Amino acid sequence: MRVIAGIAKKSRLKIPRGWSGRPTADRVKESLFNILGPRIPGSHFLDLYAGTGNVGIEALSRGAAQVVFIERDKRAVKTIRDNLIHVGLAEGAEVLAQDVFLALRQLSGQQFDVVFLDPPYGQDLELPTLEAIDRHGLVARGGIVVAESSKRQVLPGQVGRLVQYRQHQVGDTTLSFYQPGIAGEED
Repeated sequence: MRVIAGIAKKSRLKIPRGWSGRPTADRVKESLFNILGPRIPGSHFLDLYAGTGNVGIEALSRGAAQVVFIERDKRAVKTIRDNLIHVGLAEGAEVLAQDVFLALRQLSGQQFDVVFLDPPYGQDLELPTLEAIDRHGLVARGGIVVAESSKRQVLPGQVGRLVQYRQHQVGDTTLSFYQPGIAGEED
């Protein structure tokens, strides 16, 4: 696992020993950031179910102004912090060691340009997480939410005010892109 582009390009990232998590594969991450492109520099980025910090670190490397990582596994949290120091990107990063739903409630009122979620596959956390993001109003005007899921997981076209506008499949992984719709707007 490595940083693909930006100021920390080619830096290798650590994975905790014995960790059962599934980091976002490099080719999925590359597709994600190719799609996000110019949205990243200067952005406020929220990385949910952050695992090793792989995706949020890529955002920092590509110029995100701030990344908030949320992860409850203590070994993974330590790895995120170690990886941030290792690649020299600890400034602009905040790591919250807690449950995603509790953290989303506490972040209520803050706004992010990009919200990325990659919950453990097979636990049906995508929809409740999208609902919580919408409920707490965490997406900035013009911002987006990207949900990574198994291609077998079907996500709805709309969750509250979040409207899906794109899906992209890479192998067994689907990236679903949402933007806040405007009340009364027709699809």
